[in-house]
Amino acid sequence: MKQSSLILLLILAAALLAGCERGTRDLERWVQETLQRPGEPIDPIPPIRTPDVVAYDAYDLRDPFQRSRQREEEIDPVTGEGTGVRPDPDRRREYLEGFPLDTLAMVGTMRIEDLDWALIRDNEGVVHRVRPGNYMGQNHGQVQRVTGDQVELVELVSDGTGGWIERQVRIALAGTN
Repeated sequence: MKQSSLILLLILAAALLAGCERGTRDLERWVQETLQRPGEPIDPIPPIRTPDVVAYDAYDLRDPFQRSRQREEEIDPVTGEGTGVRPDPDRRREYLEGFPLDTLAMVGTMRIEDLDWALIRDNEGVVHRVRPGNYMGQNHGQVQRVTGDQVELVELVSDGTGGWIERQVRIALAGTN
């Protein structure tokens, strides 16, 4: 039985190999014909155009992508400094101000004596209680309101020109959108 299977396998292999001996003459002929044909002309490289010079005249105008730093009525005429919002440099920083907001997660709420508290987990896994008036995040974010599914903050962010702007931020309860 083994010997007859082996013989059958050898005959099958020989038949397959015999079919592979077709040759490459037709391929060689096609390559020779292709090489004998003249090549098509190539388009010349287009000349390089130098762009027109445009003078920028709006350098002294307000950048349309930046909020205006301060209104004229908010500038103190004596000192020349703005009287708008700014962080209190003498305020004692709270613990959660050492964490970026995107590393803090709201994990729940609780009510103590008619005051809603949010439960915030930091990136080390420790849960903290915050209420309206507390600060958190690295941009002087003050908690404005605590609801059942989010904490609303107002951050003070530098506008890049020495002033500050307010930014509304929300931290949603973990697991909700």
